[in-house]
Amino acid sequence: MDFLLSWWRLLSLWCLTGFLFFHGYCYSQQVPNYTFVHEARGAPPVSYYDYIIIGGGTAGCPLAATLSRNFDVLLIERGGSPYGDPNITNLASFGDSLADTSPTSASQRFISEDGVINARARVLGGGSCLNAGFYTRASPKYVADAGWDGALVNASYEWVERAVAFEPRMRQWQSAVRDGLVEAGVMPNNGFTYDHVYGTKVGGSIFDRNGHRHTAADLLRYADPKRLTVLLHATLHQILFTTNKGKPRPKANGVVFQDSTGVTHRAYLKSGPENEIILSAGALGSPQILMLNGIGPAQHLRSLGIHVLVHQPMVGQGMSDNPMNAIYVPSPLPVEVSLVQVVGITHFGSFIEAASGSNFITAGTGSTRKDFGMFSPQTGQLSIVPPKQRTPEAIARAVEMMRRLDDAAFRGGFLLEKIIGPLSTGHLELRNRDPSENPSVTFNYFAEPDDVRRCVEGIRTIERVIESRAFSRFRFPFISIGELKNMTVNFPVNLRPRHGNDSTSLEQYCKDTVMTIWHYHGGCQVGRVVDKEYRVIGVDRLRVVDGSTFNYSPGTNPQATVMMLGRYQIV
Repeated sequence: MDFLLSWWRLLSLWCLTGFLFFHGYCYSQQVPNYTFVHEARGAPPVSYYDYIIIGGGTAGCPLAATLSRNFDVLLIERGGSPYGDPNITNLASFGDSLADTSPTSASQRFISEDGVINARARVLGGGSCLNAGFYTRASPKYVADAGWDGALVNASYEWVERAVAFEPRMRQWQSAVRDGLVEAGVMPNNGFTYDHVYGTKVGGSIFDRNGHRHTAADLLRYADPKRLTVLLHATLHQILFTTNKGKPRPKANGVVFQDSTGVTHRAYLKSGPENEIILSAGALGSPQILMLNGIGPAQHLRSLGIHVLVHQPMVGQGMSDNPMNAIYVPSPLPVEVSLVQVVGITHFGSFIEAASGSNFITAGTGSTRKDFGMFSPQTGQLSIVPPKQRTPEAIARAVEMMRRLDDAAFRGGFLLEKIIGPLSTGHLELRNRDPSENPSVTFNYFAEPDDVRRCVEGIRTIERVIESRAFSRFRFPFISIGELKNMTVNFPVNLRPRHGNDSTSLEQYCKDTVMTIWHYHGGCQVGRVVDKEYRVIGVDRLRVVDGSTFNYSPGTNPQATVMMLGRYQIV
């Protein structure tokens, strides 16, 4: 019991955000020979294309690959390449990119006005380079409600899956979670499937069986290399518009971007009638770019000195982030390193998932390093320590204390729940006119009572899984559910205040321990900012194709549907 108390005191100082954090394995990677990928500093001062895509993320990469089969395409990405970066490519290093707050990190941290720490991607491949890898399709109802063609949607999913989706290898801890879910009443057991079906299932993963991550950037293998140009470290500074006599609607005709040295380049659309600029910069980036270019709420834009091109009050509205809440369960046995592999899809509106870590001790001959990855003092985050006390000496002392912990303190896993939807929504606003900085975003977690209700039911289901016979080997019998919740409540996973009744009121527990699961969406929604063809309302030759167009997050994880959408919108 002493090592658990020591572990718990230290973790309450070290943890910051997210839910997993691994070190240990190293996998080799073969970098694809993408002859069309270049640094933006080598781009010509002026160039011309049929399509210009802004954002090489989860939707932008499949868009570019598909369009290039018939058109000349430019894809500009503000980040670098994911290939060769072990923090991205190795499952065991999942948390390291999220913990990296350097200016060149693939992950750009932001903190919502709700006090929840989050991240946005800054790398070719987008969020698929940072996430926990779970791959699952949207439900047939979601597809029907979106007005999509079901057969074409399925064909587009299959196109994606041939390149990036795999059946995970199920080991003991994840198998215990699966069986515990069934025992807790989340039935039936549907086995392995990409489909969204009620009950418990094993989903796909973009990590292959060697623990190597495959991202949306891998979909560029479908591209015509002679007709696609991908520019890295290219930051958009302006979308260019023209207005013709007798046609008052502004028409997009080019972009201005800067390379890593600050040199400005221009790219223009060719004269073809169908040629377009497509925003695929994500749920934060796309509404931010529209506002910076004069498309948004007029009063807000004028307050920042931005010329109003089109008064569009719904840009930045409808922002949502699916709240995640979890219970950490220390294990008396070693458990495998695993990200999300199993999901319980309930009828009451919550998804139950899990992730685990074996001993968080760096592998390798002679290595004595022990840490909780992104929860660790080595990241320099120590979120509850005042800034002036976050000295190298303080971090070194914490590292040394951690090194002395018993190995058993580094075992365990999280059982977590994410509510469907959610119903609660917020908004996004610009802080300034700098395109490289984060906008201000408010998600209003649990503003709607029904979201709270579904979270409570999700936590109760997690409790039943923890107490199930199937999961019994992986919990200490002398630690009660209440003590597990008390332990988890004290993790500084967000910047929100805590309350004395957190362990007795599940409603308060949900509100105080909320984290992100990185499934935020909205800001450019269909019928509000874009039409059913994803064209921006009020201007010509400009579309948005990414998660900012969603009213609700699709499936149990949106990445499969975002990649599908990039393919679907073109074919």
